[in-house]
Amino acid sequence: MTYGDDASRADLSRGLAMMVAAMLLIPGIDAIAKWLAGSVSPGQVAWSRFAFQSLLLLPFVLRGGGLRPGAHLWAHVARGALIALATLLFFTSLADLPLADAIAIFFVSPFILTLLSAVLLGERVGWRRVLAVLAGFGGSLIIIRPSYQVFGTAALLPVGAAFSFALYMVLTRYLVRTASAITMQFYAGVFGGLAMSAALALGAAGGPAFLVPVWPTPGHWALLALLGVIGTGAHMLIVHAVRRVGASLVAPFQYLEIISATLLGVLLFDEFPAPTTWLGVAVIVASGLFVYLRERRAAVLRETLQAAPP
Repeated sequence: MTYGDDASRADLSRGLAMMVAAMLLIPGIDAIAKWLAGSVSPGQVAWSRFAFQSLLLLPFVLRGGGLRPGAHLWAHVARGALIALATLLFFTSLADLPLADAIAIFFVSPFILTLLSAVLLGERVGWRRVLAVLAGFGGSLIIIRPSYQVFGTAALLPVGAAFSFALYMVLTRYLVRTASAITMQFYAGVFGGLAMSAALALGAAGGPAFLVPVWPTPGHWALLALLGVIGTGAHMLIVHAVRRVGASLVAPFQYLEIISATLLGVLLFDEFPAPTTWLGVAVIVASGLFVYLRERRAAVLRETLQAAPP
């Protein structure tokens, strides 16, 4: 297995293809959460996402050797709590913000992740990659219109979600060296579900409205189950991508979420993007392609040098 800047061409292509697929799938989770806003509380939607993830992965975990998380239980607990917090904050923001705008604000996450990967994990992050991440972040800022509605209190929720998700990705990078993707995602669901269960208990006892549980209708249960399936599949792809190419390299590709988010916003919520949104999308896609093409050329050069006779 190879990591980060030492990734081969095959690992690079597979890893980034998995990351692209995951980023195009993930806005489906957010669209379902936004569709359910007003009927099912964000806290309950987040709890359902982790509950279904745990149920879906339980047979694979049992077949793979049982329910032993390994030597880094603390990291699994922290990772589950972080993704639960990120999910709750983001789902709560969708009650007020357009889908594409909420995700655009969330795009501070790759910038945070790139810096944390260098500081906490010691990953090599060259200046070109940093510039690409900054360019993608700049594209997301083009999408966010500087209005009071966007930069008010609701806009702080995706920022908090972004920071939590960046830390979650750092722990993902830490755990992939010793734990399988299925084990990691199963325990993210278990500990994320436990964290959300405690939060919903507070909501049932008179807590804030975004944590108050209700009994869903059969149609709501179907949507919640679909949300769990999409979330499980997408995050499995993320784990495999990070395992192959490293956390800092996949960071710019998180910006691709905006493509399917924009389409879902138009189709489901009649949120047709402004021209500035399309300009921002172009910048975002260009930054991701720049990183991919540069890293692929570097991988070709490394393999050529390794294959050369001494």
